[in-house]
Amino acid sequence: MRRALIIFLTALISFPLCAQDISAQQERKRQIEQEIANIDKQIGSTSRKRKQSLNTLILTRRKIEARKQLIDQIEDEIKGYSRSITASHAQIDRLNSRLDTLRKYHTDLVLGAYKTRDNKVWLLYILSSKDINQGLRRWSYLKNISASIRAQAQQIKDTEYDLQTETARMERLRSESMESKAELERERDKLSGEERKMNSLVVQLTKEEKNMKKELQKKQKEVERLNKEIERILAEAVRQQKAGEGAKIDYALSAQFGDNKGRLPWPVRNGVVIQKFGQTYHPVFKSLKMPYNNGINISAPAGSEATAVFDGVVKQILVMPGYDQCVLVQHGEYFTFYCKLRQVYVKSGDRISTGSRIGEISLNEDGNAELHFQLWKGTDKQNPETWLR
Repeated sequence: MRRALIIFLTALISFPLCAQDISAQQERKRQIEQEIANIDKQIGSTSRKRKQSLNTLILTRRKIEARKQLIDQIEDEIKGYSRSITASHAQIDRLNSRLDTLRKYHTDLVLGAYKTRDNKVWLLYILSSKDINQGLRRWSYLKNISASIRAQAQQIKDTEYDLQTETARMERLRSESMESKAELERERDKLSGEERKMNSLVVQLTKEEKNMKKELQKKQKEVERLNKEIERILAEAVRQQKAGEGAKIDYALSAQFGDNKGRLPWPVRNGVVIQKFGQTYHPVFKSLKMPYNNGINISAPAGSEATAVFDGVVKQILVMPGYDQCVLVQHGEYFTFYCKLRQVYVKSGDRISTGSRIGEISLNEDGNAELHFQLWKGTDKQNPETWLR
């Protein structure tokens, strides 16, 4: 009985865990599907502008990565269903076994009551007791036989209901598992189609090597100018802080900012990272290095706005070739930069809070908004993706 009880309680505990597991997988799947939908909108906008776009290739590759993640998620979901079905099947076996035992005990009770239904037999059974205590126990037992039969019958009914519920649950899990398997095949077909489109884009863009290298040289100069200017501004800000000039560092704000690493909101809604932090290589010409990126570039639908990732003070607004207007926000020891803004809504000295509108993001050559975002701790550059949730 102890072993059976342990198994039964383990099963009861495992069912909610299986359900939570599937629920979490479905939520993650929904997020990836939303990301794919956002990328699709941007690719659609790009395709209307120009067919052979480097950003189209980057977005297509990002969509392929997301599609692969979605496929992995669906496969995990199917495994979760399989585990739940196995657990459900084991629970049904346990309930059937328990039902058989209950029915046997119930039958024995009914037969025993039937055989001793004569009141004379019951009286003789009590009178033949060795002492008064045994007689009282026998009298109490006979008195409660009918209640025991009713209680046993109710247990049988309850177990039958649990069995029906669990059987229905298992059938639902099997049905959902089959739907997930069908969805998996559809996603694999979509992935194959997207990979063919990507390969076609690579072939088309390869023919534009001369123009692309010229654009890359121009971009290299713009990046270098921006990096030098930002590094100069930060070095001066840190020098002033150490010298005790200007406003003092808000260390409480710094601590709050640092505590939110990995949880900061994104500086633009529905954005997709199209150029990562650090040294990367050209998407088509693999041996060609891209300009070193001190931040990340985020593509978003036209009309998108940049928003503050944390409370802070607008330190400076500057204009840079290739980056339009840039806004520097200070968060104690930390700084965030929002570049490629066509319109700015804040001014130097403004105190802003998390989610405050900073400005409208400029459009790139494909008609999508593209934000350049940097995050620094003093003069140490940080990878923004490790800070954003």
